[in-house]
Amino acid sequence: MIAFIIRRLVQAVIVMVVVALIAFSMFRFVGDPINQMVGIETTPAQREDLRERLGLNAPVPVQFWRFISKAAQGDFGISYQFKQPVADLLAARAPATLELSLVSALFALLVGIPMGVYTGLRRTAPLSKLFLTVSLVGISLPPFLIGILLIFIFSVSLHWLPSFGRGQVVDLGFWTTGLLTASGLKAIILPAITLGLFQMTLIMRLVRSEMLEVMRSDYIRFARARGLRARSINFGHALKNTLVPVITITGLQLGSVIAFAIITETVFQWPGMGLLFLQAVQNVDIPIMAAYLLLIAFLFVVINLVVDLLYVAVDPRIRLSGRAA
Repeated sequence: MIAFIIRRLVQAVIVMVVVALIAFSMFRFVGDPINQMVGIETTPAQREDLRERLGLNAPVPVQFWRFISKAAQGDFGISYQFKQPVADLLAARAPATLELSLVSALFALLVGIPMGVYTGLRRTAPLSKLFLTVSLVGISLPPFLIGILLIFIFSVSLHWLPSFGRGQVVDLGFWTTGLLTASGLKAIILPAITLGLFQMTLIMRLVRSEMLEVMRSDYIRFARARGLRARSINFGHALKNTLVPVITITGLQLGSVIAFAIITETVFQWPGMGLLFLQAVQNVDIPIMAAYLLLIAFLFVVINLVVDLLYVAVDPRIRLSGRAA
């Protein structure tokens, strides 16, 4: 297990170095950062002095080493647009994005797995056909259209839920959350459904297909022949053997939810990192763009490591094969 973790950590370091190189290249090829930081009235001497103070006259390998050294310490530079440290801007927006992503992931799991089990066990039931129809809608429609439709129905027509913003939040010192207030809970419902609907339909269809395959296996027939209860067979044996692919998809999709929450945050004006990244793209704020890229890559690496460790916990065959190797 320790050797496995060490190998994964080495691979993670290599991935992060490659992503850092891509992020560093943004500073070199997207445009001159000096033009984004000064006005037209700045003299050439002042531009050159600023370039020297920022270390832009140093050789490229030296600049890259400084970039990754500062990034490893959480220093991503100063935002061109906000004139503030990028780390502070991301830290202020991270709770909103992570909270929305976790709630949407929980929605996808808590709704998708029972729907997948039900449609796998009762394929011809009318409710199963309804679930499959809902899954087709969730996969076919883009998130921004789903968000607009939810806003039109529940905000404009019924006036049940707010259409934008995060609602009232509570500052816990190290974290800001809206889950402790009524307005915050109402505000997160529509964005969480919009962001988690695709993942929910994907998990539902995956669980359904795995359940259909497992229920035809020999050990399920043997369990029935032994007279085990249907609940024990369905949930104690069949469902447990579908968890490995579900863990894979859930882990990767959690990273995707965080990375691609940009559209949902834009539609609902959710004050998270995705909305900040979109504003950075519009204003060519390269430090924020590079920091966001590094942060998302780091989250993907961590999530993949956790998923690999969960494999061993869920499927003993992986652990035994590793020992044999």
